[in-house]
Amino acid sequence: MHVVPTGFKDLFILEPKIFEDPRGYFMESYSYRVLCDKGLDFKFVQDNQSSSKKGVIRGLHYQNAPYAQAKLVRVLHGTILDVAVDIRRHEPTFGKYFSTTLSAENKKQLLIPRGFAHGFMVLSEEAEVFYKSDDYYNPQSEGGIIYNDPSIGINWQLNPHEFILSDKDKTHPELSVANFIFE
Repeated sequence: MHVVPTGFKDLFILEPKIFEDPRGYFMESYSYRVLCDKGLDFKFVQDNQSSSKKGVIRGLHYQNAPYAQAKLVRVLHGTILDVAVDIRRHEPTFGKYFSTTLSAENKKQLLIPRGFAHGFMVLSEEAEVFYKSDDYYNPQSEGGIIYNDPSIGINWQLNPHEFILSDKDKTHPELSVANFIFE
């Protein structure tokens, strides 16, 4: 597995080795040992999966301490724009975002540490997204940042008239007034 730095502390793209033959392909999508050998000690405890239509934005979500979560995100079907916003106040990348295209075709994964808000937009007609988290979901600890916060300026790649959001995701606060605690 190849670990690609993103320019954000502890945020990485993982590119698995893919072995193809006439039957199809095989890949190791996760190995605790391989990540530990690269200094990435994440013990994932929960798997989550969603299916969404083109234009759906899920996010930007985070969990507050003591239930803050690191995530390992990949796409099983379709294509998404995956976005991580650094909300660690002490980092020089605070308030900045990283985005990458994850797809069933490219098989890349995004490893997102605690201290980031996460969201994605579906770019294909449908997408199935799977992610691991290193702590359990706790509804009392959830938080969010509005997807179109002008101080962050995320380029979601589709026209706003194509966006589909939950009522909750339409009402998150901007970064400047969001309440997040990670340590």
